[in-house]
Amino acid sequence: MTTAAPPDNPRATPLAPVPTSAPAPEAPAVRRLPLAVALALGLALTGYVWSVYGAEPGVLLLLGIGLGVGLFHSRFGFTSAWRQLIAVGNGTGLRAHALLLGTTATLFTLVLGTGTGLFGSAPAPSGGPLGAGLLLGAFLFGVGMQLGGACASGTLFAVGSGQSTIVLTLGGFVVGSTLAAWQYGLWRDLPAFDPVLFSDHVGRPGSLAVTLALLVLVVLVTRRVQARRNPPPVGVPPTARGTLARVVRGSWPLAAGALVLAVLGAAVLLVSGGAWGVTSAFTLWGSKLTGALGGSPESWAYWQEPQNAKALAGSVLADKTSLTDFGIMIGAAVAAAAGGVWTLHKGVAWRTAGAAVLGGILMGIGARLAGGCNIGAYLAGIASGSLHGWIWGATALAGTWVGLRLRPYAGLTNPKPGDGVC
Repeated sequence: MTTAAPPDNPRATPLAPVPTSAPAPEAPAVRRLPLAVALALGLALTGYVWSVYGAEPGVLLLLGIGLGVGLFHSRFGFTSAWRQLIAVGNGTGLRAHALLLGTTATLFTLVLGTGTGLFGSAPAPSGGPLGAGLLLGAFLFGVGMQLGGACASGTLFAVGSGQSTIVLTLGGFVVGSTLAAWQYGLWRDLPAFDPVLFSDHVGRPGSLAVTLALLVLVVLVTRRVQARRNPPPVGVPPTARGTLARVVRGSWPLAAGALVLAVLGAAVLLVSGGAWGVTSAFTLWGSKLTGALGGSPESWAYWQEPQNAKALAGSVLADKTSLTDFGIMIGAAVAAAAGGVWTLHKGVAWRTAGAAVLGGILMGIGARLAGGCNIGAYLAGIASGSLHGWIWGATALAGTWVGLRLRPYAGLTNPKPGDGVC
């Protein structure tokens, strides 16, 4: 955690904010019952998936569990990072993004460059079209994640840790994703240019060099902004004492979380041939629920696309993205219980509840319009050397600015320069 020093601190420079530390509270005792339930659920589901659907789905579920542990123990956030940058100029979170993106891009280059894939998979980069859908979808997602209180990955690990407000966000996410699939014909043909992959123009090493150079620029800009605005420090979650205890019970430094997530995300590419994603599963869950209630999602244009039709016809436990999503929730529950902080929140204010649902709906629609979320478009796109990932990030940042101005109407607060912590 870093924040800028006061202007009269001689150690502060525009490119090097002085680190400020705050003592982390001691982690509470392990929540034994939630931990036992989460571990039993993870073992049972992994055993079932492995025996019924095979080793590849079983490995993907395990990777999802690992992602959930890493996300929760490091409290690795996208929503909070953008909120802190826009509201008070704290770029700590965005610099953690840069480490995650740069490490993932390096690993993706190795996997894609060698064509290495497990279980017969052929790894492919994530490139998306550049057009109105990308701009509108990323903007809506940026607004929605500030109202809903979490991004796609953040929604999953928050739900796993027992945060009831975010369950509402997840419900809205599923509704919005399903609505977008139902009305696929309205936005399918929005004007767009073909995907642009840097590797098609400068080769894979050149693509990695361009990506890393842009990420270095992000780091330098956020440090300059932070040094000028002198934001308050970020709150520190409870942590276990001792290296081994901290590994198992948390909390982890953001940098450690970024590295773990990068390795696990690259492993998803290696195992399945595609990058880690989140939100396509929400569309599948909502559409299957629609079918169970008597609807006919198979008649929607969205599900008549060959790849989509295959997913709808199959089990959610054979769907790559659903498996990693389930795993993230289970892994977060394990991590939160081990850290002693798993809890089921109650008594959500009606304005906050409404904002959570609305934010989820906006993110669900936005993710489908843009072809992905903060994971499937932003992380996977930039790591693949795709221009659409950078455009998604910049546009979602603009949506964040709007979302911050809407939060007070939902009874939600924003960080302020005079806060003790943010």
